[in-house]
Amino acid sequence: MTIDWRYTVEENLGILSVAGYLGPDAVRRFTGAVGWALARGTGPVVVDLTELRSWSAEGQLAITEAARRLARAGRVLELAAIPADGSLVPAGDCPPIPVHADLAAALAAHSAVHGRQVEGRHEWRTTGWPQAAESGD
Repeated sequence: MTIDWRYTVEENLGILSVAGYLGPDAVRRFTGAVGWALARGTGPVVVDLTELRSWSAEGQLAITEAARRLARAGRVLELAAIPADGSLVPAGDCPPIPVHADLAAALAAHSAVHGRQVEGRHEWRTTGWPQAAESGD
């Protein structure tokens, strides 16, 4: 079982939405999605886990490695809507990972910082991205 992802770039913010199960079989695909985010945006990357069913220990390690990778590029990883079945406990050498209750809270936090709504939207996704998630676009 793997994941599907959608990456949306808005001014000074990237949103990497992940759907499915972030387990050992999905780590490479998630790592590739993070690489996509690094190449196509600037500023913080909010990893939206609203559509994620669950994650394994390997999936959680992939999240912390993504935080390190983004930090090396001068960017921050944030999480929105972590799965209810577990909490993320990053290693001591991991950069801080802000956690938001949901994507709306993450966007509100960034709107408050920038004092305006973000403009200029671009989006990429895997072909298997759930159709139901598109209704809000």
